[in-house]
Amino acid sequence: MTHARNAAMALVALLLVVGGAWSSWGTAQHVLLSKGREHGTLTVTGCNEETCSGRYVPEDPAQPHSALTIEHSVAAAKGKTLPVVVKPGTEEAVRTGWGGGLHAWLPLGGALLLAAPVVGGGLRMTRTAWSLAGAGAALLLGAFLAL
Repeated sequence: MTHARNAAMALVALLLVVGGAWSSWGTAQHVLLSKGREHGTLTVTGCNEETCSGRYVPEDPAQPHSALTIEHSVAAAKGKTLPVVVKPGTEEAVRTGWGGGLHAWLPLGGALLLAAPVVGGGLRMTRTAWSLAGAGAALLLGAFLAL
C-alpha cells in the first residue's frame, strides 16, 4: 500500500511540474529561441483586460507589422516601450530579455510551488520539497523584480 501511495504522489508531483513546463514553453520558446525571428520595440498605446496593443518598430525596417499585441501585465503600462520578439505568423509579440524570459516561465514557478507540499507531505522528502519551493519562489520573485 505504501508503494502505491508513493507512486500516486510522485505521479501528481510530476504531472504538476510537467504541466507547468508545458504551459511555460508556449511563450518561453519565442524568448529563448529568438535567433532568426523578428525583433523590435513595442510602445504600448492601450490595454484591455487581457492584452495590450501598441506601435511596433522593427529592427529590420523591411518587416510589414505596424501594430502588435502583447499579453497584459503590470510591466505593460501605457506609454512604456518594451523590447519584443514577434511570434511567427501572428500579430502577437512576446517581451524579450530577462524580464520576458522570467515572465514566460511563471507557470513553471507556480507549478514548482504547488508540487512542493505534495513531495514533502506525500513522499516525505522534505529537503527536495524545500528545494522545489525555493526554486519556484526564486523564479516568481525574479520575474517580479525583472518586470
